[in-house]
Amino acid sequence: MQSPARQNRPMNTTYLPPCCSPLNDHWPLPHKLPSVRLISTTFKPELLDPADFSRCAIEPVRGVAKRQAEYLAGRLCAREALLRLTGTAAAPACGEDRAPQWPLGMVGSITHGSGWAGAVVGNNADWRGLGLDIEQIMPASRAERLAGEILTPAELLRLQELPSEQRAQRISLTFSLKESLFKALYPQVLQHFYFQDAELLSVDADNKVRMRLLVDLHADWPAGSELEGQFAEFGGYLLSLVSIPR
Repeated sequence: MQSPARQNRPMNTTYLPPCCSPLNDHWPLPHKLPSVRLISTTFKPELLDPADFSRCAIEPVRGVAKRQAEYLAGRLCAREALLRLTGTAAAPACGEDRAPQWPLGMVGSITHGSGWAGAVVGNNADWRGLGLDIEQIMPASRAERLAGEILTPAELLRLQELPSEQRAQRISLTFSLKESLFKALYPQVLQHFYFQDAELLSVDADNKVRMRLLVDLHADWPAGSELEGQFAEFGGYLLSLVSIPR
């Protein structure tokens, strides 16, 4: 329940804090999805004013400036995406499990990292789940060090077929896609699963991907279930999206 102060505070959907760049309605991914909006921004934690939460009418979050700035940027993107899709501005609250609490009838996902934040929102009548994740491409040494944690044995075998200069990109991409997969499925299954519980099956030339679950998560999502996703690479970032149609 909101506090009386929060309930009486006027909603300000036009104020943009100095720490955030203008909200961007550009679709950066290769394949546009019907009835889905994606809003993004860049942010600079050093420009955050703690009073910006009040000015934006968004509940503050505890943490260092980076955590506060990325949270604020992500919620501003989510609110704008909801406004453009539904005509109603509503920043999703943070649940006890730290997952965004979307308005009734809506699904979505928020991501932020390394100065970039974005949110994707769709209608529950069209989409069962949406998962969005942004990552910077790992340096080769770090990617190789983490490969065994992120990739399944089958994925590690397929990794050996790639030229060395592509390995860090593939490891980073697999990490991002599995994060997106978790975000798309968690609201449906309400249980945690991990990197070794799913695998990347294929990456097409048009940046479409197929993934497969390796564990039973729910009656609707048994082991062997396959899902589709897509990704884009820009400015050293990898942005991935797993979308599950109704």
